[in-house]
Amino acid sequence: MAPPKTLVDKIVYAIRQQPAASANGVSRAAIVKYLSAEFGVDKTKAASKKAFKDGVSKGILIQTGQSFRVKGDTVPEVSEEPKVVIEELKEGKGPPAQSGDTVTVKYEGKLTDGTIFDSAKSFEFTLGAGEVIKGWDQGIAGMKVGGKRKLFVPSKLGYGKRGAAPEIPPNADLQFEVKLKSIQ
Repeated sequence: MAPPKTLVDKIVYAIRQQPAASANGVSRAAIVKYLSAEFGVDKTKAASKKAFKDGVSKGILIQTGQSFRVKGDTVPEVSEEPKVVIEELKEGKGPPAQSGDTVTVKYEGKLTDGTIFDSAKSFEFTLGAGEVIKGWDQGIAGMKVGGKRKLFVPSKLGYGKRGAAPEIPPNADLQFEVKLKSIQ
């Protein structure tokens, strides 16, 4: 294969040489870094910005946010996001909690080895507003007042790579027993 000549061709080459982290393609920053390392393209050049724009307007590139992929190339399969496993211990009564509701819960959180890292008799937050870990937003949605659930939260929906020192180590899967006390 002949080496790419135009800057748009080099961008296409760079995209195809890197694994896409998502179905959206490869980030602009990763492409520019590759162009600099492989072809000596100046990272700050306005020409790079123009080449991305030209590639999109000519239908060669597809842009989603700050990521690009080559039109016609297969879209990589992206692994499914992890989900919370819910064990319904007791069904409550009334309408189910939904995003935007202010809920009050009683809970106990444990590591998979059984170590209790946190608990509260009364904790209030807005469901779906990102005030708590994603695993709670997913696992508490749909509960009814008086209901009780066990939530098995994978690390990615908990505290992830960073953990929450000193109680929660990095990459820790978590277990919660949650009772929904009220919905406002």
